[in-house]
Amino acid sequence: MHEKQSASSVLLVRPASFAFNPQTAGSNAFQADSLIDVQGQALLEFDRLHRELHSAGVQCCVVADAPEPRSPDAVFPNNWCSWHADGTLVIYPLLAESRRTERREAVIESVVATTGFRIRRRIDFSARERQGQYLEGTGSVVLDRIGRVAYACRSARTDEALLHEWCASMDYAPVVFDATDAAGRPYYHTNVMLWVGTRTAMACLESIAPSQRESVRAHLSVNRALLDIDRRAVASFAGNMIELESRDASGVGQPLLLMSTAAAEALPRATYASLQALYPRLCVVPVPTIERVGGGSVRCMVAEVPQVTAP
Repeated sequence: MHEKQSASSVLLVRPASFAFNPQTAGSNAFQADSLIDVQGQALLEFDRLHRELHSAGVQCCVVADAPEPRSPDAVFPNNWCSWHADGTLVIYPLLAESRRTERREAVIESVVATTGFRIRRRIDFSARERQGQYLEGTGSVVLDRIGRVAYACRSARTDEALLHEWCASMDYAPVVFDATDAAGRPYYHTNVMLWVGTRTAMACLESIAPSQRESVRAHLSVNRALLDIDRRAVASFAGNMIELESRDASGVGQPLLLMSTAAAEALPRATYASLQALYPRLCVVPVPTIERVGGGSVRCMVAEVPQVTAP
């Protein structure tokens, strides 16, 4: 099927109990514990992100997280659900037990009501948690929706066998590889070191195992300008960007690239200038508390909701 790379609607979950989560810190080297209550600061950062996306012409379905049970990572909904232009909704198995309550039917109902998404098929992999198999949505799997390629780096949160099953169900070709930080630790999610846009892609090639690097480079370079970043930039979430579609009052769309302030500041000037030349609009938003304590940035906060196409 034909599918656009970027969506003009997104799901955002406004956190009710954002905090450091020790259950996720074991596999997420980006997290740092906080001795103070960070919920208030997280709300300020979330609300600013929402305002920036809304003013840029991106439709936002904002759902308030439930106060109980407490969900410290609810601000990252892309890990438990993904939405696809053929009307498929996929529900995912999560490594941390404390995150599994994030999967709420009320959130799904709000997306349908706000965006008009028509669910034609629902695939639920959450039961795989009982078998120790995890695949954390578009954190684990970075999608080339146009070319039908699913990129995934192996980690405790990304089960390779389950990835292949996902690809068979969704008609994608898997590209699986190993990617590590400077200390040799696997990146917990693929989307911290790689993102794919319509005509652009960015990846930290030096982090990919040498025997796999050229294959990943070749796949990413098909019909796209590939920008390479280093591990230092990844540590500041430069790999955690997302292309969305901004629409004006008449409904005309143009691509928008969303990134955090930390990510923008970590890029070399030439790379940032390349992005400015490639995108009509860069949306740069500060989310330092969410990045430091939650270990994820703006891409993790966004679950894109595409327009469902005719069968």
